[in-house]
Amino acid sequence: MTQNSKSYQAAVKAIEKEKSYSPVEALTLAKEISRVKFDETVELHLKMGLDPRNSAQQLRGVALLPAGLGKTVRVLVFAQGEAVKIAEGAGADYAGGDELVKKIEDGWTEFDTAIATPDMMGRVGKLGKILGRKGLMPNPKAGTVVPAEDLPRVINDARKGRVEFKLDRTAIVHVPIGKVSFEVDKLKENLYAVVDAILKAKPAAAKGQYIKSAFVTTSMGPGIKMDLKEVMAITIS
Repeated sequence: MTQNSKSYQAAVKAIEKEKSYSPVEALTLAKEISRVKFDETVELHLKMGLDPRNSAQQLRGVALLPAGLGKTVRVLVFAQGEAVKIAEGAGADYAGGDELVKKIEDGWTEFDTAIATPDMMGRVGKLGKILGRKGLMPNPKAGTVVPAEDLPRVINDARKGRVEFKLDRTAIVHVPIGKVSFEVDKLKENLYAVVDAILKAKPAAAKGQYIKSAFVTTSMGPGIKMDLKEVMAITIS
């Protein structure tokens, strides 16, 4: 859908430009103005008051979505020996070592999340250019490099709706929070879980206003601005 399409322009007109919507209002509106024929992803976009060039102000972490992502998540685990059996027993779609590294080097990336045991990272590291571009590179800070005994928990989390958030080079965080077909309450649960995780992950070196703006949108739709005070007040005990 191009930004000049009639359906996109109609969606834009449905949004009050000067209004900052409550999270529930924004999610409700995002569902109402979706006009495409597929189940769009609903996304959260946060403009952060962080400097992406400052190593002390980096933001990265994970959030578990209570209502899931609305899709089947294909899990790959880089492991060897007994860890492969543990991963397969926990439901990993793919588990292995050098054979998976070689397959990915040859261009295969038919999976949605990658997990690795620490002893595999020396070999997985050379896949950085391939997996990094797709946001698939296992990383200790994201909780995707874990010992074998933790694989069942991490694989289960990935299945249920585990999303990673990361500050990009423009100081924005983009995170999927569900599908347009979700009920508003389910989208709200997911949005709250992500915001809560991001608020709790605030770098100690952060200065000034932590979150500068917050929008929700759909894959093909315009952004809907949320009331920043309401977003900053989100907490989950």
